[in-house]
Parts: sequence; C-alpha cells; structure tokens
Amino acid sequence: MAENHGQTALATSPTFPAELDAVVVGAGFGGIYMLHKLRNELGLNVRAFDRAGGVGGTWYWNRYPGALSDTESYVYRYSFDDELLNEWDWTHKYVTQPEILQYLEHVVDRYDLRKDIQLNTGITSAHYDESANRWTIGTDTGETITAKYIVNGLGLLSATNIPNIPGIDTFEGEIYHSGAWPEGVDLTGKRVGVIGTGSTGLQIITAIAPKVGHLTVFQRSPQYSVPVGNTTVTPEYVASVKKDYSKIWEQVRGSGVAFGFEESTVPAMSVSATERQAVFQKAWETGGGFRFMFNTFGDIATDPDANEAAAAFVRGKIAEIVKDPETARKLTPTDLYAKRPLCDSGYYATFNRDNVQLVSVKETPIVELTPTGIRTSDGVEHELDVLIFATGFDAVDGNYTRIDIRGRGGETIQQHWEHGPTSYLGVTTAGFPNMFMILGPNGPFTNLPPSIEAQVEWISQLINDAETGQVASVEPTAEAEEAWTRTCQEIADMTLFPKADSWIFGANIPGKTKTVMFYLGGLGNYRNKLAEVREAGYEGFELKVLAPAE
Repeated sequence: MAENHGQTALATSPTFPAELDAVVVGAGFGGIYMLHKLRNELGLNVRAFDRAGGVGGTWYWNRYPGALSDTESYVYRYSFDDELLNEWDWTHKYVTQPEILQYLEHVVDRYDLRKDIQLNTGITSAHYDESANRWTIGTDTGETITAKYIVNGLGLLSATNIPNIPGIDTFEGEIYHSGAWPEGVDLTGKRVGVIGTGSTGLQIITAIAPKVGHLTVFQRSPQYSVPVGNTTVTPEYVASVKKDYSKIWEQVRGSGVAFGFEESTVPAMSVSATERQAVFQKAWETGGGFRFMFNTFGDIATDPDANEAAAAFVRGKIAEIVKDPETARKLTPTDLYAKRPLCDSGYYATFNRDNVQLVSVKETPIVELTPTGIRTSDGVEHELDVLIFATGFDAVDGNYTRIDIRGRGGETIQQHWEHGPTSYLGVTTAGFPNMFMILGPNGPFTNLPPSIEAQVEWISQLINDAETGQVASVEPTAEAEEAWTRTCQEIADMTLFPKADSWIFGANIPGKTKTVMFYLGGLGNYRNKLAEVREAGYEGFELKVLAPAE
C-alpha cells in the first residue's frame, strides 16, 4: 500500500544530543504545541519525532478525496496566541485537509520548530530505567536516545485498521487506506469499491461519485448523518469572529463538546412534536453533526425518547431523499443514534446516481477478494479496479500497543492495558513514570484542538513544577487511575453511547475489549478537574524527589 506523500522533508538525521530533557512523539496538533511549550517556553532540550515525511499528524496522512474537518473553521485551530488567531483567515465554514496542513506548517515555522523535529523516524521502543529515572528510546533508524520525559502525541486516529479479508493478496487492482493516501491517485472513470461508511467513508463516497466510472459502497452499518452545510464565509463574518474571539474561546473552554456553539439544555420531550420537527429541520439546514446532536436539545445522547425523535427525523429524510425503496431500506439505520455524530456533503443523494451501487455486507457478507474484485455471499462478484478501505483505526491505544513501551519493573503497555486502555486524567498511566499522553485513553470527547491545548498546558506546567522542585519522577497511583476509569465509566453509563457498537468504545476492532475510552463529562468539567488536581499538590500522583547530593 503506497504511502508516498512527496512533501519536502525536514532533515531526517540531524546532529542532536543523545541525552535530552524530553522527547515528543508525533508532530501533529499535540506534538507541535508540546514542543513549543517545552522548548520555547520552559527552555528544555527537546526533540520531536514523527514517522511521516512532514508535519501535520492526522492531516499529513489523511489526504483522501473530500477530507474535511467537521469542526467549524474558527475553532479548529490553536487559541494560545492571539496574534496567530487574528492573522489567520478562512474562506469556508469548514476547513479542508490542505488548509489544515498549511496552517500547521505555518505554526511550525512561526515558532522555529523545524530544527527540532526529526521526520521519517518512527519510535519503536521506550524503556524506563528506574535507577536513572530516564527513558531509553529507540528509533527505526537505529538511534538510541535517553530523556527524562517522554510525551506521546500519537493521535487518536492514526493506527490504520485493515480488515483481514481472504484473498486480499490476490487482488490485482489498487488498494488504498484512507489514512495512508498516496499522492497522484486518479480515479476518473474507474470501477471503485469503498468499504466503510463512517465519517471518512462518507467524505470519500460523496467526493468521488461524480468522477468514477462506477462506485460500489460496501456498507457494514447504516448511518445517521446530516448535511455538513459547508458554505463560504464573508470577510465581514471573519472579522466579526476575530473581534469576539476572547468570548468565543471562553465559551469553548467551559463547554461540553467545545465546538463553538451553546449546547442546548432543553429536553426534547418538553416541546410539541411540531416544534421538535422545526428545531431538527433548522439544524438540518444549518448543518453539522455535533450541532444536530447537541445544539438542538440537551438530552438526545441520554434520553431514549429524545434519541428516537432525532433518529426518526433522519430516517424520514432518508426516505424523502433516496429514490429507490430497496436502497433506502438498506441505508436506513434502526439502532440508537449514539455513535460519533456524522455529517456529509450529500451522502444519501449520492445513491440516486446511476453509477453508484450499495451493498449491505450484513445481508450479503464479503466472502473473499478475487483478482478482479469482491465476491459476496450471494455469489455476485463486484468487479473493481480500485478498492478503498475507509475502515477506520485501532483508535486511542492502537498506536501505543504497536510500540515496545516498558515501564516500572519491565511491565509492557500491552500488559498494563490487557483489559482495555486506562489512564489518570487521560494524560498519564500508573507504572510509567515521566510518561505523558496527549489524547490518551479516557481523555475528553470533544473538538480536539481545545482538549489538546488543555492537556499540553497542564503537562508542561507539571513538568515545569517538577523541574523547579527537583522532582526525579512523576507517576500516578494505581488507585487514582482506577478511580478515574470508574468516573469515566459512570459518566458514559449515563449516556446512550455505550449501547451502540462504535469505535468510541473499541467495537470496530475484532477481538478488542469493548471498554470506555473517553471522558464524556465535557471539556469545562475536565479542565476544572485538571486545575483541582494541580491545586491540591498533584493529588493522585507520587512525586519522587531527587536525593540530595553528598
């Protein structure tokens, strides 16, 4: 599977000390900001590593057709620098992958970070040396580095998931995964198959349908989706947002999902059926998956009746939009509206095109890949030139368990997370001193940049306090980690989300333990918890002070 992105690389093997204060793994939103905080603000000797050929993390790899953030442009960015906020413009309600990548490259140059980012270099191992209170870190280029701290900005969604389909090695066409999209792919006039109809799948399907000769969509689960509503914005609108940025970011930091809108507190069943329909219709016309779930009514994610009202509205739209009754039936979900909220650029209408076919793999499962296509259980061979896996990722912990990480006593991360990934506060885990995680397991389920900022700022403050306090190692207690896991589970159980099979709980990976992997209490409550822990002298942590020199 090709992964050549052709981006100009930073120097891959520059001269740098083998002993560092900190190593940052990853150069996406989290790694970039972490490097800036630790190096530029704390003055530490830091280096960031990324296996990619350029910076950007998720937005370096995900170059598939139609790639778009479904967070509105004005809050899908950093907020820590007022000048940067006011200098950077946008033209559409939602920002595309090339624009996000350009933005992140600008940030790297703005803060002179490139000289301390080593690209084309994957971290393969990280072993904690208890006697030295340092990590020994190995790379796939054969280097060995030691560092007091390691901060993992590995990303939630970057360990690609490719289903194990019989005959995959026999297929003579091209195979791509959305998370490793090569440059120069031309699908014009080709017979293309797409497996997967999550957020990425919907974006790819709607983007390529007008270009390909024939598109076969292999649907594993029918989805609830609403329009994205990606309209152009005027310079006047952009100026008005910039003028109000301080209030906007104050609201975001204190909100639930951090998407830049006020979450509704109105119960869906407290208004008439007519009024409910009007609210849903307005949200449908405005666009945005998270807006539809959280800006309409306050209990869609918690109350079964409210949830069914929202679900029924979307089902009604599918019936209105899709002309062929059998296709509409296959596209119509009947389960809870309780997965990651989706939005699209005309997904349901795409199936009215003559060159688009829907195959429900629950009704006719995929049997095998053949040299010329996909054979399903009804005996039909769907002939393909190109097969696209929009099958998502081994989310949250997948990138950790693919690295040889060993903490106190040689315990591996795989052993520690044998029954599912856990953490304290989403940023640390017991038995792994001086190791931090950005967007680790059981961190907040929100628009990601504001959560990333909260975690990076808290981690850098803790490291600064440790350095000034002559602390050799920082590690959460097992009890604190267990309590945080219980808290996350209890909050999740107040919602309908655990009742749906979703990657949010690891259900997309065969054999993976289905468990809570997010804090669903909202960004405002999460930030308050971080502040409480610090103000209480890092409650839940063991801070080992350096022995005085003789």
